[in-house]
Amino acid sequence: MSQPRLTVLAGPTAVGKGTVSTYIRDHYPEVWLSVSATTRPPRPGETDGVHYFFVSPAEFDRLTEDGQLLEWAVVHGRNRYGTLRRTVQQAMDEGRRVLLEIDLQGARQVRQTMPEANFVFLAPPSWDEMVRRLVGRGTESAEEQQQRLETAKLELAAEPEFNHTVVNDSVEHAADELVSLMGLHPLQR
Repeated sequence: MSQPRLTVLAGPTAVGKGTVSTYIRDHYPEVWLSVSATTRPPRPGETDGVHYFFVSPAEFDRLTEDGQLLEWAVVHGRNRYGTLRRTVQQAMDEGRRVLLEIDLQGARQVRQTMPEANFVFLAPPSWDEMVRRLVGRGTESAEEQQQRLETAKLELAAEPEFNHTVVNDSVEHAADELVSLMGLHPLQR
């Protein structure tokens, strides 16, 4: 049986989805990593078209209205994120292994339209470690951190909705396990 060409990676805030995805992008060129569109402003070091497509709220409205998004969501009650349908379909048509790193709401939308995809939940090694990571990255205010932690409690409860769970105890280990689930061989170290 062939492996699904589309793998959806989701999990709670601050679990390290972006870090694991970046590691895979840097070490597994055979994996095509989707770049989401977002209405939020770039964080320091983020590049348009590499980390996200940074779009205005009006442009995001147009993408939504035109059906150009495979999934989209309002995250943490503030910004919108979405996956461009055409870029994912093009990569799949080319026979590439596609990885979507998205939030829980988006994963649920993709399940509705592409139930054959492989859904992987990225879990923290512990609640305390997840809190440490969120606070340690220093990119959100104390109020935003509290809001994200409240959201994370709900997101953690969604783990049974996924085909597989990968614990992010180390970036390399989590990436190796994820690419194995995608039908690829992990790097030899």
